[in-house]
Amino acid sequence: MPTPLLVQIRLYLAALRLLLVLTVICGLAYPLLITGFSQLALDGQANGSRLERDGQVVGSRLLGQTFDLPKRNPADPKEPARPDPRWFQPRPSAAGSGYDPIASGASNLGPDDVGLTTTVRDRRAAVAAFDGVTPEQVPPDAVTASGSGLDPQISPAYAHQQVNRVAAARGLEPAVVRRLVEEHVQGRVLGFLGQPRVNVLALNLALSRLG
Repeated sequence: MPTPLLVQIRLYLAALRLLLVLTVICGLAYPLLITGFSQLALDGQANGSRLERDGQVVGSRLLGQTFDLPKRNPADPKEPARPDPRWFQPRPSAAGSGYDPIASGASNLGPDDVGLTTTVRDRRAAVAAFDGVTPEQVPPDAVTASGSGLDPQISPAYAHQQVNRVAAARGLEPAVVRRLVEEHVQGRVLGFLGQPRVNVLALNLALSRLG
């Protein structure tokens, strides 16, 4: 009859074998299987939904980014960014400068916060002046950040607001730029989730091909 010590050793060995088997299955085989499947069937999504221009990766369709003019003094980190009128502009980000994915998040400021209301008022005035419209015409997403601070999309209303400014800066007919916006309007997910939207980077890539 096995001694209690021998029984314990057998139990420990059985547990060790189970641990090794599960480690191989869950820690090696399963991740390799899923990685291989994603690379074969979902290559774009698995590699960051990257967008390319002339063979160079210029961003991801899942992350917003800025479209600013070069700094007058590149060595000055405090120099404010100047949006480039030749490009469609994204919505503001609460994730720091450059839509930093490490700092993803919202400002957590409520509608009664004095700092937020002041920021929104200043942004509305700046966007209105930049796009040549009245402050009342500026849509909400032009002056408020998303929950993640990284959203790459804007509303069709904000995209259309920027048409005349982009067309004038590029010497294009507004109708041509407006048609480009319409081609990039994405409908609701599954027909009923979310709101229609325009991916700014995809739109600007198409715009760059117009000259």
